[in-house]
Amino acid sequence: MLSDTEIAQQVQPKPITQIADQLGIDKLDLLPYGREMAKVHINALQRPSGRKGCLILISATTPTAAGEGKTTTTIGLGQAFAKLDQSVCLALREPSLGPCLGMKGGATGGGYSQILPTDRINLHFTGDFHAITSANNLLSAIIDNHIYHGNELNIDPRRVLWRRVIDMNDRSLRQIVLGLGGKLNGIPREGGFDISAASEVMAMLCLASDLNDFCQRLENTLVAFTNSGDPVFAKQLKVTGAMLALLRDAIHPNLVQSMEGVPTLVHGGPFANIAHGCNSLLATRMAQHYADWAITEAGFGFDLGAEKFFDIKCRIGDLDPQAVVLVTTTRALKLHGGQVKEKLGDKNLSALRRGLANLDKHIENVRKFNKQPVVALNHFAGDNTAELELIKARCQKLNTPFALCDHYATGGEGAIELAKQVMQVSKQSQPYHPLYPLDLPVEDKVRIICREMYGADDVAFTKQAARDLLQVQQLGFAHLPVCIAKAPGSLSDDPNLYGRPRHFDITVRGIQINSGAGFLVVLAGDILRMPGLPKHPAAERWQLQEDGSIFGLG
Repeated sequence: MLSDTEIAQQVQPKPITQIADQLGIDKLDLLPYGREMAKVHINALQRPSGRKGCLILISATTPTAAGEGKTTTTIGLGQAFAKLDQSVCLALREPSLGPCLGMKGGATGGGYSQILPTDRINLHFTGDFHAITSANNLLSAIIDNHIYHGNELNIDPRRVLWRRVIDMNDRSLRQIVLGLGGKLNGIPREGGFDISAASEVMAMLCLASDLNDFCQRLENTLVAFTNSGDPVFAKQLKVTGAMLALLRDAIHPNLVQSMEGVPTLVHGGPFANIAHGCNSLLATRMAQHYADWAITEAGFGFDLGAEKFFDIKCRIGDLDPQAVVLVTTTRALKLHGGQVKEKLGDKNLSALRRGLANLDKHIENVRKFNKQPVVALNHFAGDNTAELELIKARCQKLNTPFALCDHYATGGEGAIELAKQVMQVSKQSQPYHPLYPLDLPVEDKVRIICREMYGADDVAFTKQAARDLLQVQQLGFAHLPVCIAKAPGSLSDDPNLYGRPRHFDITVRGIQINSGAGFLVVLAGDILRMPGLPKHPAAERWQLQEDGSIFGLG
């Protein structure tokens, strides 16, 4: 059986200029990065196109180690639309090096539904992550330098909120002490690193509507407090101009293609468990601007990425998807029903029946936004026919459109039924309803999300969270939407609770103000903003070949 890398190497991508021509992008707006990749200048959004594509959102049931194939399904669906002679463009997130080198491996799809060039997209790509990391850490350096050189703003070193970031999973950097080694090395204080995908700079880039908006977001970012308790914003440190200069190229979306030549905009990469989990607003709008169908995805399960897509990204960007696809697999549902991971390939109808409760909950969640889901059952080799029929019957009972997909093995051909179902549902689309109004108190917004999306009975706020809530109110940020950071592998904040947990509370231990991004990060359970590596990370399998290809990436 061929690996994903070997399959991808069999395809000769079209020149990126041809992909741009497919969309009607003016060559003046194309910034090539070699033959197979390019950036598209944001000025392309100002060119007349005559299109406003229907937006399709891809989400999933609660993810498991068995994998659901959400990105693969997104790519396969796009290829199916193309086979039906539809104008289509994908809008995806960029992979982060940390997970690629850790547990996940590549993040460019799989089988015959991949985007190309897979190795370059997974490794460094056009340098967006590095630009974000550099801009973030410049602000960190400026803060410490300001304190060292007299501290004119009277910043309290104990209350510096802005953390350094790195695009790597490195648990050793979560909590560190800075400035050791004597007077010339700065003022000692506690600090730490988050992963770049969780940085506020990443979120700001992904939610900015244009360059001016991006600049204002950078300037309005809360970074510290003074010794008297007053807030300090990035603009007071006179560094946002340099940050924007470092991000000059990163703001432009990246254009690549699928294995079947479907145009794909890949831009931004916030995680959905510790950030808002969606690709950039600019890329999504650009896909809609140049194609009749724009297909995008939101990270992890619907309770995380898709909820934030609706309650944060759609509010900010005035978006409204015409259809929502829920991706699931027999293996994932059996795991949610209690089947051990080592035996997920074995037939187990009783475990599958129990696991269907997780699918039920996500279908309910989609409908709470006034949308009709389409369930895409991602077919794996060896799937049992009786199990496939059981899932189909459950969807029929819930009056939910269903499609069995084989896009991993057959590319776009294997997702044509899904494409037809999506096209049909999109004709009946109604305007989405946000889950909560913005003028509610913050604690009420959190309770609504936890009760409606996760199924929690209530929310417990720790003493620190209560203090944070008071500070949010005093600083005038209570009107912002909420971005809950929690365990992705469960509907609850306990990663060990599979299926559809009931009779549980969510514990909120802190609230962070992301004033530049425009939302509040609510930390639930034991969630961390810097992942660690597994005992045997994917990096152990990677080898650079003499021809420049990378073995072990997929």
